[in-house]
Amino acid sequence: MSNAWKQVHWMKRFTIGAMTTPKYYEWWSKRVNDNIPRPREEYVRSIKEYLQVVPSELEIIKQDFEKRSSVLRKKIEQLEEEKMWLELDVDIHKLEVEKLKKGKNKAKRI
Repeated sequence: MSNAWKQVHWMKRFTIGAMTTPKYYEWWSKRVNDNIPRPREEYVRSIKEYLQVVPSELEIIKQDFEKRSSVLRKKIEQLEEEKMWLELDVDIHKLEVEKLKKGKNKAKRI
């Protein structure tokens, strides 16, 4: 069996050998098992990468939603804190206005 394969293999090479080009010779040197090219190392992935679960479209949308809602929660907290400080400023200004009014009223009475 192996002799028959070798004979066919050498016959292919003998008949095609006269017509080979550099591109054909390059292809011939890369082939394995009669036509399957060897994988390049830069394209070979590890088993972990092959077994890695790819998230579905729904999971991707959910993750995006959670990120955006987290950002919006932080903005809401900042705005609520800013609102609290502004309300305190308003209260302080109201007290100052009342003091000024009382001071004017006292000045008018004297």
